[in-house]
Amino acid sequence: AAPPDVMNHNLETAPRLYKEARPGSDYAFSLNLLKKFKALHPNVPTMGGLMVGLGETDDEILAVMRDMRAHDIDMLTIGQYLAPSGHHLPVKRYVHPDTFKLFEAEALAMGFRQATVGAMVRSSYHADKQAAAAGVGL
Repeated sequence: AAPPDVMNHNLETAPRLYKEARPGSDYAFSLNLLKKFKALHPNVPTMGGLMVGLGETDDEILAVMRDMRAHDIDMLTIGQYLAPSGHHLPVKRYVHPDTFKLFEAEALAMGFRQATVGAMVRSSYHADKQAAAAGVGL
């Protein structure tokens, strides 16, 4: 079977919050999954997504972004976490638009081929435009 046009696996949050936000998931496993895929398919862009507003700090998000680049992840999405119901984790902060701009600028400076960053961004947000900007012909 042919590989996908883009391989996406969302990291979602900072490692400190994994036990609460992603029970049963492992931060290092997620990073290594994308790195191993990239090693097998070097011409296929890899992508990871993050949510902000779960209690992480800006420095933690920047550290995750550095980890992602160290694991050969090419594309990034960052969006505001919004609790789908009262039974989900609460929103701990609403991130200011200037902070999203900072994350985007830092992502590009770190070498991400594409960074789609903003309050309403999700990993599938304008996926066709993200892929085209990263040089993927769909």
